[in-house]
Amino acid sequence: MRIIILPVPAAVALLLFCFPNAASLRAQTAATSAALSGAIAGPSGPVPYATVTATNSATGKSAQAQTDTSGHYRLSSLAPGTYEVSIVATGFTAQTSTVTLASGATQALDFKLTPALSLSSLGFSTSETQGSAKEQALLNRRSHMLQIHQKLGVITFFPLLATVATSFPAHGRKSTGAARDLHIGLGSATAGLYFATAYYAIFAPKPPGLKRSGPTRFHVAMAWIHGPGMILTPILGAMAESQLNQGERLHGAAKYHGDVALVTAVAYGLALLSETKPGWIPGLGHHVAALFPFHHHPAVLSDARRKPLAGDLDKQSGPGALAPAAGSGGLLP
Repeated sequence: MRIIILPVPAAVALLLFCFPNAASLRAQTAATSAALSGAIAGPSGPVPYATVTATNSATGKSAQAQTDTSGHYRLSSLAPGTYEVSIVATGFTAQTSTVTLASGATQALDFKLTPALSLSSLGFSTSETQGSAKEQALLNRRSHMLQIHQKLGVITFFPLLATVATSFPAHGRKSTGAARDLHIGLGSATAGLYFATAYYAIFAPKPPGLKRSGPTRFHVAMAWIHGPGMILTPILGAMAESQLNQGERLHGAAKYHGDVALVTAVAYGLALLSETKPGWIPGLGHHVAALFPFHHHPAVLSDARRKPLAGDLDKQSGPGALAPAAGSGGLLP
């Protein structure tokens, strides 16, 4: 194998022939490509670190750059054609513009950004937005407690029905000790579940300015009936049990034990229906509430006390509305 050693001048000439000069390549590329440059500014001056994206309308290819500390950007080596240029910067409204780039030319395209809509721009102070976050946290906790309250309320309804059903054999003329014991046991279970249910409604936090309307108002009205009734019923029941055990006929306040229990059960059932929508009867709660003169709207904060949350502008139709807490309805206020 023979190795041919060329003189240095000949080797250099061969390399220059095989590989064109890099400067020549850059010149050819610049002559056939285009560039885009410009400045991005806001009301108070240059906008640094804004993202500039140029998308070729024909090919869909895009190029991206970021503005420097003085707000300038430059996109090079772009194919000639029509581009859609978009600007995205934190705290400003995004902008889009269309530009046509010519071969071998640099097109200038400046943007003047406007601040994005914010709570402060709408006149809300920092203390107001922080306060609304606290109120939203209260609403979330209230929602959680009322959901537990609602589930327990449905569970309580079944032993309540069983208690009412066993009241007739327990206090009839042919009542027996076993029937009365069953009735008392079911009544005790119902009372325990009822007061556990009421706890989650009574101690659920109430944000300032919370208004009740629609089915909730009707529900609260029924609570003023079945609440005292659930206290009186076992008291009257104990009096009735004592009289029956002594072989006496029911007399005095004890003889109204059954009536009070029945009114309590009916009021509780109506309260349950007013805030519950069983899947097999859609909208049943609103149909029940429609029988009474109340407006059908969930509990909301009064306009005078409502404060906005960051992000509410995207969720609500107007500024300053609290985000609704899911499942904020319940069986008691």
